[in-house]
Amino acid sequence: MLLDLVGPLQVFTHATKGEGAGPAYRTHVVSFAGGATATNTILPIGTDPLADWLDPHCDVPIHTVVFVGGDGAIPAALDAVFVAQATVLAQRAERVCSVCSGALVLAATGLLDGKLAVTHWEDCDKLAADYPAVAVEVDPIFIKDGHVWTSAGITAGIDMALAMIEEDLGKPAAIAMARSLVAPMARSGGQSQFSAELDRQARDADGLFSPLHAWISDNLARRLTVEDMARECGMSPRNFSRRYANVMGVSPAKALEVVRVDAARDLLATTDKGVKVIAKHCGFQDAERMRRAFLRVARTTPSKYRQQFRLT
Repeated sequence: MLLDLVGPLQVFTHATKGEGAGPAYRTHVVSFAGGATATNTILPIGTDPLADWLDPHCDVPIHTVVFVGGDGAIPAALDAVFVAQATVLAQRAERVCSVCSGALVLAATGLLDGKLAVTHWEDCDKLAADYPAVAVEVDPIFIKDGHVWTSAGITAGIDMALAMIEEDLGKPAAIAMARSLVAPMARSGGQSQFSAELDRQARDADGLFSPLHAWISDNLARRLTVEDMARECGMSPRNFSRRYANVMGVSPAKALEVVRVDAARDLLATTDKGVKVIAKHCGFQDAERMRRAFLRVARTTPSKYRQQFRLT
């Protein structure tokens, strides 16, 4: 998967230690045989042979090894010779990580045993079944467990790489890189790889309720009712509730709760606002109502969510 590779590669290649300073990292792309390696696009990638990095005379220190995903990850994870060589390389590194289905290869090295890990949602079941010693999480964008990092599908590799820049070089460097890439810094590892907004757009392909969802976001602090939403759509409450559930797969009240929780997640992770203030801003009225909603939607409490995923 080309973006699994070039997303993090772009981040590391252009990261600097400060204004006017040189590159913070030296990057290399390595494959089993070396040479031009095919991707899932028309563009091949030039690579170094893995054996060159395993030469006893090669004493180049390795800070980070990234296992990238793609259709080749499954056969690669079953290639005993490749896995053995990749294991030696990874054991020399200060930090090891994977993007998307690259977690399958990383798991084959044994370095994920006993670790929390995530991969693309389509591969989570396979990762859990093939490597039962790995504690697989389905939801997060990326996970850090000690010196081992894993990320969900494709663009999540960029989020993970930006978090690594913050760890290595500090938040200003990570923010500068995100600005350069025109990428958001708000996607913490704890955010879900399942976008509620994308799910709403996919279910509502004709855009019947798109204006309603925008209106809800603009009026989140208000005490909204089904009658309010029906009025905004020009429908009776009964007809609105029926049509909304048929199109969106959930009741209007449940959809509203998810929107409120998602907004609260962002504020908990990216601001210093108190829980009571966030609860009021997101329309929960009080912290206890927000806590109960978090338990239903996010399976955790607001305070625990902030403790684990706070960016600032």
